[in-house]
Amino acid sequence: MNKAEWRKVVRQCAESAGTYRPFFDPVIDTLSDILEKRDAAQRQFDESGGAVIVEHTNKGGNTNIEQNPLLRLLNDLNRDALAYWRDLGLTPAGLKRINEKLMQKPKRNALAEALKDIGG
Repeated sequence: MNKAEWRKVVRQCAESAGTYRPFFDPVIDTLSDILEKRDAAQRQFDESGGAVIVEHTNKGGNTNIEQNPLLRLLNDLNRDALAYWRDLGLTPAGLKRINEKLMQKPKRNALAEALKDIGG
């Protein structure tokens, strides 16, 4: 999907979860950009054969075996995306954290309580 399609999906998910706020739009935009890049990296990884381990020849002419850089990139993009999903309340842990904050009783202000009692 492209960035605009991801933006629409992420916003709909946040709305469905009840966590969407208009001031989250820049965060949603950043997440959408990450997801678009992740999709492009996934396509490139698949088209290259999807090898987990690849041979790499260094400047000295030595050939070494290493993890596919595309796989490393995919892992990094997925990790970054997960952090944004969590912050938007779109993972179980993220949603729980947001719901717990909403469900907490507001802290009592002793001064306000005393003034209320005096005035009432």
